[in-house]
Amino acid sequence: MQEKELNQQYWNSQYQNNTTGWDMKQVSPPLKAYIDQLTNKEQQILIPGCGNSYEAEYLLNQGFTNITLIDIAPALVETLQKKFAGRSSIRVVMGNFFEHTGNYDLILEQTFFCALDPVLRPAYVAKMHELLKPNGTLAGLLFNREFDGGPPFGGSEGEYRKLFAENFRIKTLEPCYNSFIKRAGTEVFMIFIRK
Repeated sequence: MQEKELNQQYWNSQYQNNTTGWDMKQVSPPLKAYIDQLTNKEQQILIPGCGNSYEAEYLLNQGFTNITLIDIAPALVETLQKKFAGRSSIRVVMGNFFEHTGNYDLILEQTFFCALDPVLRPAYVAKMHELLKPNGTLAGLLFNREFDGGPPFGGSEGEYRKLFAENFRIKTLEPCYNSFIKRAGTEVFMIFIRK
């Protein structure tokens, strides 16, 4: 299989051609459950590689007031900007996550990590650490399985512990009990606190 160049053109074409097989068309059940227990509605939240942003819509509906979405695909960003037009609680940014600047209390991970070429994983960890406030939280889902080719790119709990240990305190990293049905038994839920 020829290696794909996972760039802006590649991701934009996925949305233009509606080849978004990863899209669950709903808020991820584990993230919904996580959001449901959050009490600070003013915390600054980032969703990188945001996709169709069901989690962002859910956050808005729950009264959260400071949400930033970032994605590299112009077609998607244009759609989201129209969808959330007039909603002052949400900002939609077209750009490369690795060039993004900001300071967040919470970053939600939902199929962004697994979409990146694995060689970028150390840079992902460093950038998450940079974007989070001290004691900020990185929470979400990671695959606990391997894939042929990619994206998505898989991994394991042990690999993630080694990768994040230097920059994050691992509060939770365990098999997910409430995954979307098609992902049941293949995910771990993480709550990592920035050191």
